[in-house]
Amino acid sequence: MKNDSLKGSRRETAALAAVSVVAVAAMCAGPAFAGTDATFNTALARFTAFLSGSGGKIITVLSLAGGVIGLASGRFSVGQVAIPVGVGVGAGTGIPIVTSTVTGTI
Repeated sequence: MKNDSLKGSRRETAALAAVSVVAVAAMCAGPAFAGTDATFNTALARFTAFLSGSGGKIITVLSLAGGVIGLASGRFSVGQVAIPVGVGVGAGTGIPIVTSTVTGTI
């Protein structure tokens, strides 16, 4: 009986702590304005450039190499050919599509 009351007390304490954290965060938070923050623009530009350039080519070649190794091992599947093609198309055209979608939505 005593053990059950301790578990209930711990749950109440955890819930009170969670509510307290949310309340403090709400009081300390400033207003948020969509589209005006440029904190991660540099990182986004570098990552996008990497995937659109040499990074996308490296990922595509590694994916193609994995498919060729799978074919050489004697087990053929359409995925071994389709996945490298999809990775190449995604690296080449997917980045601008996702970037424009996110920019348009935000």
